[in-house]
Amino acid sequence: MLLLMDLLRQEIAALATTLVVKVGTRVLTRPDAQLDEEQIARLADQIHRVMNTGRKVVLVSSGAVGAGLGRLGLTSRPTDLAHLQAIAAVGQSILVEAYERALHKHGRHAAQVLLTAEDMEHRTRYLNARNTLLKLLELGAVPIINENDTVAVEELQTAFGDNDRLAAIVTNLIRAPLLVLLSDVEGLFDGDPHEPGKQVIATVDQLDESILGLARDKLGGLSKGGMTSKLEAARLATTGGENVIIAYGRNPEILPKIIAGEPVGTLFLAQGRSVAARKRWIGLTVKPRGRLLLDAGAREAIEKKGKSLLAIGIVDAEGEFVKGDVVALRDPEGREFARGLINFNAAEIQRIKGQKTQKIAEILGYRPYDEVIHRDNMVVTHRKK
Repeated sequence: MLLLMDLLRQEIAALATTLVVKVGTRVLTRPDAQLDEEQIARLADQIHRVMNTGRKVVLVSSGAVGAGLGRLGLTSRPTDLAHLQAIAAVGQSILVEAYERALHKHGRHAAQVLLTAEDMEHRTRYLNARNTLLKLLELGAVPIINENDTVAVEELQTAFGDNDRLAAIVTNLIRAPLLVLLSDVEGLFDGDPHEPGKQVIATVDQLDESILGLARDKLGGLSKGGMTSKLEAARLATTGGENVIIAYGRNPEILPKIIAGEPVGTLFLAQGRSVAARKRWIGLTVKPRGRLLLDAGAREAIEKKGKSLLAIGIVDAEGEFVKGDVVALRDPEGREFARGLINFNAAEIQRIKGQKTQKIAEILGYRPYDEVIHRDNMVVTHRKK
């Protein structure tokens, strides 16, 4: 089994022609909250060595707030939004300048890309971002992506690190074969890492509830993230058909070891075949505007048989959505299992739910579509084990 896993790692590394690397605040800052430029230099050296193998690298980097805190002489993260946005504005320039200096020593250049969740949810802006990133990679630059904290609101106030999710979205955006989440821990442990005898799990082939339950987050200090957000990022990327590795970010050889297929960190295996680019946007990027509660038969038809969603399978609907919005599909136990682009608005769904397709015209006075959500516009996000 060990030999098989080693071979699998080597195969994944060989096929990883593009890497998305996410590095967290705790990896980039010193205990005194100052940006650790020596660590950035080590990271830039590793990126350079990876790129010398012919691979391309996109870096999703936290650290703007931490860099701003250090530059302004502050020792703790404020809780009010205005202070956080101002500190991020100061720190972002410091962060990108540090990357540019470090990469320039190797004849390479950093390209700053600031994104918000809204950018990723708007289809045209999403595609524009994809085109820009691909062109930067073609030019040999290293895109340095960060949440646009100076204008984002929800992102700064959330309990978990949005850059983990952002890294997964970027992975799906450019269809990168490998996402590397560099953390201040060696990987996912099989229990509380502070307890004696607990070990890093080498490989995860199914990211189920038993794995999600292993997260032991103790948030504090400068970091917004934790293992919970990293596991969610791993779920998004592996559902899209890509592989993910969580590893210790302060190891000065971690990226070369990963592309050599060495057994470092925790490897999360891709779940099934690669998902089409448009379906990644529908099912793994856009936040749903509403929710549909379905009966057991509808889930079976969608998940097992690849069918479209019909009105007769809908039990109830929640939220204010319009035609073309993404909605989440839930089973009778309330568990989300799919997402899709809906063909009717919320008021219309309330009128036609549970009805046969032939009655839609009688109820609404028209029947623009037979399907509430066509199978071509739907993605199964969670499968029954």
